[in-house]
Amino acid sequence: MASVTLKQANTIIEKAFAKARAMKVKPLGVVVLDDSGHIVSAQREDGASMFRIDIARGKAWAAVAMGASSRALAKRAKDNPNFLITLASTAQGKFLPQTGAALIRNAAGEIIGAAGGSGGTGEEDEACCAYGIEQAGLVADASA
Repeated sequence: MASVTLKQANTIIEKAFAKARAMKVKPLGVVVLDDSGHIVSAQREDGASMFRIDIARGKAWAAVAMGASSRALAKRAKDNPNFLITLASTAQGKFLPQTGAALIRNAAGEIIGAAGGSGGTGEEDEACCAYGIEQAGLVADASA
């Protein structure tokens, strides 16, 4: 199975930032991970706080680790908080089940990575990441 490329990851981030500016979202940090949870690209806009990359990575890592959008994971966290707290602890702080990331799928529907954002609301972060994924010619999965 192919993974997200550096060129695709950088396009995702560039377009996510453009969407954030169009939406007047606070400065974002965006992280794109491959299907194994490794960083392909990570950037933060000028003025983004120091935590943005860590939070964006945690959202994307949780999504790709569980094969579910961060929106779905946030919903699961409300229904079964102890399980998600245990996962976060087991992942040594890398797992953040909060809205703000989308899975990246190829044309065949296979998960090839995830993009996570931090700076706006979870919904804004998710919308920016999904837009970037789609602009890179890939399929964004942010479904609950």
